[in-house]
Amino acid sequence: MSLALSAVPAAARKPLVLAAALLTWLPMPFASAADLLQVYHDAQANDAQFASARSQLLATRERLPQARAGLLPQVAGTAGAQRTMADYSSPVDTNRYFNANTWSLQLTQPLFRWDRWETYKQGELAALAGDVTFQQAQLDLITRASQAYFDVLAAQDNLYLAGAQKKAIGEQLEQAKRNFEVGTATITDANDAQARYDLATSTEIAAQSALEVVRATLQQITGKPVDELMGLRPEAAIPGPMPADVNAWAAQAEQTNPQVGLAGYNFEIAQRETSKAKAGHLPSVDLVASYGYTNAQGTATQLSNVGSRYNSGVVGVQLSIPLYAGGQIQSRVRETIALADKAGSDLEFARRTAAQQARQTYSGVFNGLAQVKALEAAERSAQSAVESNQLGYEVGVRINIDVLNAEAQLFSTRRDLAKARYDTIMNGMRLKATTGVLSEEDVVRINTLLTEQAGAMYRLPEKARMGAAPARGAGGRRASLTPRS
Repeated sequence: MSLALSAVPAAARKPLVLAAALLTWLPMPFASAADLLQVYHDAQANDAQFASARSQLLATRERLPQARAGLLPQVAGTAGAQRTMADYSSPVDTNRYFNANTWSLQLTQPLFRWDRWETYKQGELAALAGDVTFQQAQLDLITRASQAYFDVLAAQDNLYLAGAQKKAIGEQLEQAKRNFEVGTATITDANDAQARYDLATSTEIAAQSALEVVRATLQQITGKPVDELMGLRPEAAIPGPMPADVNAWAAQAEQTNPQVGLAGYNFEIAQRETSKAKAGHLPSVDLVASYGYTNAQGTATQLSNVGSRYNSGVVGVQLSIPLYAGGQIQSRVRETIALADKAGSDLEFARRTAAQQARQTYSGVFNGLAQVKALEAAERSAQSAVESNQLGYEVGVRINIDVLNAEAQLFSTRRDLAKARYDTIMNGMRLKATTGVLSEEDVVRINTLLTEQAGAMYRLPEKARMGAAPARGAGGRRASLTPRS
């Protein structure tokens, strides 16, 4: 909405000009500011850890056909050519030569090999465990990308707030200097404002450095440079956990947490390893079939040649019974039993850990929502405090340091409020991750809370910026009113 300056009273015209100048100074996001969904898609395509997990999944799935191969027929072929020379010295010296060409095919079909059956079942479990591991990588990608995204937003907020606070302190410093020159304030006000201004400059530099660090972290995940990101709407309603029952979330985490699922598969694999070790005492039965061809030619005497050519085929069943292996089988059984007990303990630990994580993240969401509500009330109070202290400074009942403290409190409260919102959203995502139900739909849902309109949280309240008509101070002279932006 436009407002002609000519229609504004002279006393209020300057505050409007300064407020507009502050809005021009505040960094605003580019028109092409990225949102959370875009960052997640970039991470899917470019994140090195996720690419590694994808390759690991493809490799793990190959364990099933490798294990199945032990139950299928094994076919081997051989071929050979030989030339033999025999040197005889009795009754007469003579040399004889024999040539032989052979080839054969052999098929072995396991009929009973319990160790290979257990290996096959382990291959199935390993493939399923690989899927769960990749699911965990997907959950980690969502949380890592989202955390990096909100870390950048928090760093942006800190930088914007530091800049806005520095701007407000600079104006307060100028006003303190003018009041000192006209004799309505002491040099203490100017010194206090100067100290705050120098500190704000240092804080702004540190905030800029922190922003560069978290942007580099996000770029490492997405593989793309990061400029501006869409911010969270100030009025956005952060969703709470549904159902609102911490025990329900903990129970679900014990069942569906990916780490619990992976530990469960590892436990089954360890149990089958024990069964496979015990199979060392069992006989093995194979169906064996072979077919061969032999062609042999040679010289029996100086005047005669001999030769033979024939095909042969064999089909049979081969039984192998282990009798004694030096105690190796018994030792292997004891080892696998101990490893299975370890895997069972790991499974129980994973369940307890998942339940504890669910309880902690649920508490983070629940307490975060309460903290957001409390900080929103604190922000309103801090706004009122800024307005009151500025007006009190006008009439001489407040000093400059009171205004600076009120403004600093307001900016600090807004920073804490924004951080509390981000942390609450992240705890909500982690809560779903502990139960394995976090998905791209949750990213889309959170993405609707973002907006390209930024800057509202970085400005001082409207009344404080507009102020009131200058009032006379305690010395009878008019106190200068400098608007806040």
